[in-house]
Amino acid sequence: MTVPAWLSTVSFNTDGLIPAIAQDHQSGRILMMAWMNTDALQLTVQTQTAVYFSRSRNKLWHKGETSGHTQQVHDIRLDCDADVIVLSVTQVGGIACHTGRESCFYQRLDLSGPEPIWQTVDDILKDPADIYHSDNNTNLDKQHLNKNKVDKPADTSTQTNDTHNTHNMNNSINAAILPQLDRVLAMRKQADADSSYVASLYARGLNKILEKVGEETTESIIAAKDLANCDELTGKEQYDAARHEFIYEVADVWFHTLVGLAWFNIESDAVLNELGRRFGLSGIDEKALRQT
Repeated sequence: MTVPAWLSTVSFNTDGLIPAIAQDHQSGRILMMAWMNTDALQLTVQTQTAVYFSRSRNKLWHKGETSGHTQQVHDIRLDCDADVIVLSVTQVGGIACHTGRESCFYQRLDLSGPEPIWQTVDDILKDPADIYHSDNNTNLDKQHLNKNKVDKPADTSTQTNDTHNTHNMNNSINAAILPQLDRVLAMRKQADADSSYVASLYARGLNKILEKVGEETTESIIAAKDLANCDELTGKEQYDAARHEFIYEVADVWFHTLVGLAWFNIESDAVLNELGRRFGLSGIDEKALRQT
């Protein structure tokens, strides 16, 4: 099939994808970033509504097909290297982010203190549970969280350095996640129940928090069993999807146990210190010490 001239101009990466940034048509605010392949870009042009490509599910994703928050596309622009697309859109419902906020870029780096810290600066306009009709986001919008994964470098000569830099960057981010979560969870205790998911959990009490811990634990067990049933015969894509789902469900368990800790004003450091105490100590010895 002949590729249209306008499409052949676009420089897709080695995976056949290009990053697409959605920008509000009126205010110019950046709303979100996702990925497109040729089919997604052509459908966006044809329908004048945003269609993206989900890497984790390996399929097209029509923005708003679950939430109803579609994006009407007014203008499409290509950068000078032809490897990034900007969409000028009207965001139906005024919510682009799966968290119920206007924009996915709702965290601002505050440089006023002794150390930089990410601060949430946008309010939740609508509870995700109301948007997706469940306590958790749907699988579709869980995948939305993965849109910032780093692609493999096209130039193999720089792959080692790029991988090393990405690893260091991820380590730096991950090291700050738990203290940031502690602070956010503490702040949510004073927030209105309608303003966030965590605040709504606090409002519903400890039993609801513990119920969520049990629910997420069960889901992680199911995900682990699904992953155990995958092997080389099932195919790499199915294995990768099952692996991702298990990791995601375990993250849900960790998150809700952190909410439980915060209920009692216990910070995550207390758990890390306990793990540190056990490190290098055999399980048998540790249990014996517990009994004494």
